[in-house]
Amino acid sequence: MSEWWTYRPSDFLMFAPRTYWRLFELHNEAWWPAQVIVSVLTALLMVGLWQRHRPTLRVGVFAAAAAWVFVAWAFLWQRYAPINWAASGFAWGFVLQGLGLLALSSRSAVQATPSRERRAGGLALLLWALVAHPALGLLFGRPWAQAEVIGLAPDPTAIATLGLLLCVSGGPRALQGVLVAGALAWLAVSAATLATMGSAQAAVPLAAALLAGAVLWRARSPQ
Repeated sequence: MSEWWTYRPSDFLMFAPRTYWRLFELHNEAWWPAQVIVSVLTALLMVGLWQRHRPTLRVGVFAAAAAWVFVAWAFLWQRYAPINWAASGFAWGFVLQGLGLLALSSRSAVQATPSRERRAGGLALLLWALVAHPALGLLFGRPWAQAEVIGLAPDPTAIATLGLLLCVSGGPRALQGVLVAGALAWLAVSAATLATMGSAQAAVPLAAALLAGAVLWRARSPQ
């Protein structure tokens, strides 16, 4: 028997990278054309955020809540859990995040942040999640059918939610902090998973988390 120190993290994977990426292809096939609808709605949301339209922001937070719950059920529970036992726990975490976002959307004090720095950082993350993240598969040699889309896949949903939360002002600061931490926690899990798979894409969730953290650190706008 080989000594324990000869093992690499990839030796403990319960699935092959090819199997993991195939999940997104099956998921996209099952829910087409939801990708188009969600992308259009996200683009409209970004226009409203740019204009600091308060009702649009609250609707966006509500939509993010629905997206986290949907991803928990449709992707993590139904597709990911059969190949990774930990995914069922992640699914419950996504449901809790969705409930937290729902609670935030119900607060009348929620409005667009007056901080240009936070709004610019938030819109940059939303733009990445909307346009660039789905195209990562092509960059890393995967087919377009395996694209990760906001509202259907966990990573772009978490990145977009971070961007949305950067644009939020008002409401309970503690709740906002918990929601930011929840999105960051998933990005850390995803980065660890991708790194274990040997994928250079692990740098993407880490970069999104670092950007959000830097913006929050530099632009401490009043809440």
